[in-house]
Parts: sequence; C-alpha cells; structure tokens
Amino acid sequence: MDQGERREALIDCCLRLGDNGLILGHRVSEWCGHAPILEEDIAMANVALDLIGQARLWLELAGELEGKGRSADDLAYLRDAGDFRNLLLVEQPNGDFGQTLMRQYLFDQWHDLALEQLLASSHERVAEVAQKARKEVSYHLTRSRDLVIRLGDGTDESRARMQAALHELWPFTGEMTTADKLDKALAEVGIGADLTVLEPKWNAAVAAVLTKATLDHPEQGWMQEGGKSGRHGEHLGFILAEMQFLQRAYPGAAW
Repeated sequence: MDQGERREALIDCCLRLGDNGLILGHRVSEWCGHAPILEEDIAMANVALDLIGQARLWLELAGELEGKGRSADDLAYLRDAGDFRNLLLVEQPNGDFGQTLMRQYLFDQWHDLALEQLLASSHERVAEVAQKARKEVSYHLTRSRDLVIRLGDGTDESRARMQAALHELWPFTGEMTTADKLDKALAEVGIGADLTVLEPKWNAAVAAVLTKATLDHPEQGWMQEGGKSGRHGEHLGFILAEMQFLQRAYPGAAW
C-alpha cells in the first residue's frame, strides 16, 4: 500500500467509524421523550449524545485527512446515502424497546472490541480518538448487556420480544466481523482492527450473554452486507431525509 492508498484507506476507516456513531446516535435519539420510563429516556439520550460526539471526532479527522476543506458538519449533512459507510445494523428501525436494546447490545459488543484494538493503532490520532470513545462505549456495553440479560431472563412477554428482536437483527451482524479488502489492508499496516481476531471474541461474548439471558442462539446462515461499501437499504434514506433537511433546504444555515 503506497502513501496515497494508505491515506484513502485511513479516510474510509474514519468514515466507517464516524458514520456508525452518527446513524446509530440519530436512531437512539428518536426515543427521546418516548422511552418507557424516565430513567431510560435520560439514558438513551445520553447514549445518543455520546455516539454523535464520537462521530464528530471521527468525521473531523476524515475531513482533515481528505484535505478538501470539508468539516464534520459537511460530511454529516451534505453526503448522499451511497457515500455513507455505516454498518447496516445501525440503520435498522428502532422497533419496540426490546429491538432497540438488542441492536444496541450487538453493536456495543463489537464496538468495544474494535476500539480496544484501535488503542494500539499505528496512527496516533486514531488511537487518541479510540481512547476517548472507549470510555463511553464501555458504559454503553455494560448497560445494554445488563438489560438484554434482565429482559431475556424476565417475563414470558419480555423474553419473547427479545428473542424476536434477536432473530430479526441477527442477519445484520455478519458484516461487523467479516473483513473486506479495506479491513484487511488497514489491519496489515496496524491502523485498523483485525477482524479475524475480533470475530471469535465477539462470538464468545455474545454467546455467553445469550445463555445468561436464556435466549436461543440463532443458527448461522446468510448475512446481509454492503453498508461498509455504501450499499444501503431504504432505512438510511429516511434517516438522512430527516437528519439533513435543514442544511439541504437552507445551505450554510448556522445558529
């Protein structure tokens, strides 16, 4: 990988991480004022703010590396769906509260392991952002893991909802741990996470949590993919239509 290819790969790495936080943060924020209890309403709002704050750091770094004068705001509000590099999992609809929590846990478990590796990234700025983000993500993981276990091992109703959510979301988990060409290239130069190392750790951690939650582990099968390369479903389009409206309708608007 020459210097130019390395820079492009690093930009894409930052976009993937930033877009994951931005899109999931927006999804989680949709619960503000609608969560089942006040405590959860506040917790969900805080998680959303953390993720969007992390997204800003990653997108700022992507903009600096790109060198075209685009800010984090430009990258968030002025790109089309095909330019986003987030995982398909994070754009899936909230559904009921059980589905939201299951989506959060499956992502948090991956996110924590990925950031753990990025702490040792050969790119100093990537390691710095990862260090800041992981402090917040460790809390996200502790919270979502605990709630999945409590609701899975709760009433018949809560268990049924968590099991349904797991089966609904499971086909979107393969993309997180399957390395594409860019993932492999970044791992080889020590910049990105090595998904061949991450995958067994993620599988083992998730299996242990599902056992404690008395939930049946889905069978391995065909997995959805494409988000990391810009191929998304209709859900992302609806998110962007809402999230980007003001900036699209009034270019350059500022408070």
